[in-house]
Amino acid sequence: CSMGLLWLATVPPTSGLVATMFGTRYMATLYGIVFLSHQVGSFSGVWLGGWLFENMGSYDGLWWSGVALSLVAMLLHWPIKEQSAFAAQRQPQSA
Repeated sequence: CSMGLLWLATVPPTSGLVATMFGTRYMATLYGIVFLSHQVGSFSGVWLGGWLFENMGSYDGLWWSGVALSLVAMLLHWPIKEQSAFAAQRQPQSA
């Protein structure tokens, strides 16, 4: 049941984010790129996990590399100052 409820739960927010950030003119192309990168990442993760298990005998290396990548992602996103897209549009432009 959860597969049916949660499988596509990220699609509407992701497509909305792409449309908000880049507009709708090239929406199909941009969302296609997002979807392709998701599929490449999914394939790579599964393949690399199997390769590491076959060569190391456990998933420990994959687990710790996931932890390290999560920490790197956290550090890269830490300085981002979030601002509503609608608030940015309402601010007057200085000439």
